[in-house]
Amino acid sequence: MHKRLFIPGPVDVREDVLQKMATPQIGHRTKDASALQRSISDKMRKLMYTENEILLSTSSGSGLMEGAVRSCTRKRAAVFSVGAFGDRWYEMAVSNNVPADIFKSELGQPTTPEMVEEVLSTGKYDLITVTHNETSTGIMNPVDEIAEVVKKYPEVIFCLDTVSSLGGTKIPVDDLGVDICIASTQKCLGLPAGLSVCSISQKALDAAKEVPHRGMYFDLLALYQYIQKKDYQYPSTPSLAHMFALDYQLDNILEEGLDNRFKRHQDMAKVTREWAEKHFAMLADEKYASNTLTTIKNTKEISVSDLNKALGERGYMISNGYGKLKDVTFRIAHMADTQMEDLKKLLATIEDILGL
Repeated sequence: MHKRLFIPGPVDVREDVLQKMATPQIGHRTKDASALQRSISDKMRKLMYTENEILLSTSSGSGLMEGAVRSCTRKRAAVFSVGAFGDRWYEMAVSNNVPADIFKSELGQPTTPEMVEEVLSTGKYDLITVTHNETSTGIMNPVDEIAEVVKKYPEVIFCLDTVSSLGGTKIPVDDLGVDICIASTQKCLGLPAGLSVCSISQKALDAAKEVPHRGMYFDLLALYQYIQKKDYQYPSTPSLAHMFALDYQLDNILEEGLDNRFKRHQDMAKVTREWAEKHFAMLADEKYASNTLTTIKNTKEISVSDLNKALGERGYMISNGYGKLKDVTFRIAHMADTQMEDLKKLLATIEDILGL
């Protein structure tokens, strides 16, 4: 039995989108491939609200995260972490011999503009990384407030991880002044895992020119230069199957209407939060709660694994807490093409299993 996924990725993928991945292959050095990759970039700019160039990478979002911190840190990176995935960005920097410091919030607490101001005012850093939406804690950082601080430091490259939020909540890249905005396909975009995307500003490209050792596969400057020279061709073999599906899915997203899509995610988040507060408790403060998944405190000390086993027998799957939060919390994702009626059926099923 297929389990309906309410986990923080991968998400359920619509059958028509899956079928697009079976599109017959074309030569990846052909004009048709260029047209496909250019089409994706043009549509992605609309979703990101940006005029910047879009880069595609046959990798998870982690690949572009590593590429960003390695390609564009000239002096020292400041990594802000609100959970496991912020920590990972710091580990990427250290593993690539990029000078970096990590600034962690307590679990369930956001990165605040005051924290960013305190760090950037030292003048030690020329790149910062921020996790927009942290799936381990269900935190959605106040990126608009953080952006106003970063704008005071024009030499700083602003990198934003929107892997679990792009396509589920509005992220106006240019208005925020984000230099590198990173996402991947298996969450709010509603595709299988295996492809990631980012926007990149001219400021970030200029910074990369000052970095001598940017690696190879994830050298963002080299990727940019190659697609300019080769008309949206990429130096390495791309996953055309993902690209056929993404081009089609972006049409679906734009047809739904961006405001409508974002409101659907907000409405599902509201219902899930209210349910969590009624039966358990929220980990994140309401002000910083994610629109794409909810992390719920296990106040009743239920066995999350037993609950998931029972849900599996009824065709559903949710997620246990991540890392230190395992069993202390559980997570319900409400993203991509999930509809309100799907979510309500899941919540009713949990109530039935637990006798709530």
